[in-house]
Amino acid sequence: MIFQYFWIALAILVVGFVVSMFRILREYERGVIFMLGRYHKVKGPGLILVIPVIQQMVKVDLRVRVLDVPSQDVISRDNVSVKVNAVLYFRVVDPERAVINVEDFYDATSQLSQTTLRSVLGKHELDEMLASRDELNRDIQEILDEQTDPWGIKVTNVEIKHVDLDEDMVRVIARQAEAERVRRAKVIHANGEKEASEVLLDAARTLSAQPQALQLRYLQTLTEVANDRTTTVVFPLPMDMIDSFLKKD
Repeated sequence: MIFQYFWIALAILVVGFVVSMFRILREYERGVIFMLGRYHKVKGPGLILVIPVIQQMVKVDLRVRVLDVPSQDVISRDNVSVKVNAVLYFRVVDPERAVINVEDFYDATSQLSQTTLRSVLGKHELDEMLASRDELNRDIQEILDEQTDPWGIKVTNVEIKHVDLDEDMVRVIARQAEAERVRRAKVIHANGEKEASEVLLDAARTLSAQPQALQLRYLQTLTEVANDRTTTVVFPLPMDMIDSFLKKD
């Protein structure tokens, strides 16, 4: 009776051992296999064979991961303190290096992204942070991609989400924007005055060169004044017009 129980237990053990040898990996998963502690190969996807005790498998997900970079305190090049957060997209392209070369590639990438964000943005002024985000995103992405390459990580995209300012700085920026709008209005007005003076100068030169044209303009002005609702009109008579009349006599 004891032997029967022994053989039944042994059969269950053997079946369990055989079943545990088979693993199924999805299309986006890979298994890094270690043989007695040494790297053996990368397997998957599909049905793979892992010998218990002798072999160990570390499963790696190859899909793009989204990493939310926590808000970082950054001092810009013009000494303005801001809080900046970003989002990072990356994926594992080499499962072997992602497992062997770094203890936890996700945490390592997160810490590296925080320090890189502070380092890159600290080299730029506040206006550049607000107006040149695309360029800053590319700079951060290139630096992270280069530094994570030994880990088998590919950083596909970086996006700065928010640049938060304190209330005092927001008011300063608002006053600066208002002053800029006033400056532009004054420049536009000054350019209009300049163009008008140039046109008037050209007209004066034309009239001075043609006395008859000046007389016609004078008569036109008298006609416009006469059409107004006025009872008495006093106007000067140009001497050149009197001279023209005297010459005719």
